[in-house]
Amino acid sequence: MRGGLPGRIASVPPCGAALAICQFPGRRLLILLANAFLGLPPVVVGLGLYLMLSRSGPLGELALLFTPGGMVLAQTVLATPIITALAHRAIEAPWQEYGGALRVDGATRLRSIRMLLAIAQRPIITAVLAGFGRTISEVGAVLIVGGNIAGYTRTMTTAIALETSKGDLGLALGLGFILIGITVAVSAAAFVLGGKE
Repeated sequence: MRGGLPGRIASVPPCGAALAICQFPGRRLLILLANAFLGLPPVVVGLGLYLMLSRSGPLGELALLFTPGGMVLAQTVLATPIITALAHRAIEAPWQEYGGALRVDGATRLRSIRMLLAIAQRPIITAVLAGFGRTISEVGAVLIVGGNIAGYTRTMTTAIALETSKGDLGLALGLGFILIGITVAVSAAAFVLGGKE
């Protein structure tokens, strides 16, 4: 059974950093959308992706419905606004404080983003962990898009929901404790590693 962390989740903070330091048409709209989508209802995301990925949908040819790939897509859609919005907020203040010095020193935008991500390392770790928390706890979207197929698209969260509905509370609780243990271990490791120079 899978916990469900999208593999590309760590590439999202640079998007939030780019929103903080780059000026381009539509930037304010993207910032507004990232913040507005912080609370995207998972079942609505699942339903939207189901319609898009179904055979008659615009992305039906990709054959991602009821696959782990479709589930990762759903989790990415849910986690991206969280990480982007929090990374944007984490980078705004350092950019205002150090942006002028970076430009005077001749730093390119890309180099500035890398330096600001390093400066705001702890808030960025928090942003990534918030996205991780959203994905590892997800039930609604992955259930709709993945179908909860045993041994293929069943995650720990959907297994907990299934076992609870079947009345097997012991197994549901056991899986819950494992999931909490994974979450605590990942968070602790991220902060220990992130705290090192």
